[in-house]
Amino acid sequence: MEFFEKTLQERVLYDGKIIRVHVDDVELENGKPALREVVDHPGGVSVAILTENEELIFVRQFRYPYKQVLLELPAGKLEPGEDPFEAMKREQREETGTFSSRYVPLGEVYPTPGYCGEIIRMWACRAEGEAVELSLDEDELLCPVRIPLQKAVEMVLNNEIHDAKSQIGVMKASLLVKQGLL
Repeated sequence: MEFFEKTLQERVLYDGKIIRVHVDDVELENGKPALREVVDHPGGVSVAILTENEELIFVRQFRYPYKQVLLELPAGKLEPGEDPFEAMKREQREETGTFSSRYVPLGEVYPTPGYCGEIIRMWACRAEGEAVELSLDEDELLCPVRIPLQKAVEMVLNNEIHDAKSQIGVMKASLLVKQGLL
């Protein structure tokens, strides 16, 4: 089996500032019909920033869908046509005021493949200094927080960090440090 679904018709339900929602009629490989509800998202970036004191820089931010404050690695969505690597460096500067000259790619994450096409591209780096003040979006309120790397790993394992990209970034950064690659 090839595991492919042929799109027969797409009905757009919502076309907003960030997401687009549509319902598609598809034909499965076995010829049977099915419906697929899809959220199109421009994608995002995230960075695990390690300080000279072996701390990861997180941001605490209220996340409306959950009605709670989450602890996350710095991240942001891509603007149309924006290069993911440049977007990640922009988010690093804006949300933490730090910069780096060497980045290690951590790959891509598909956070919700059952219904959303979002792809988050991830990197890790060591902060080389703090050059700028935070430069947040008008509707963005957050607070940078530094957590020792080993404590962050424990927090992931104890389900104290709920955000998937942050869990992945913490664990990959920890492995890279142990291997001497970060």
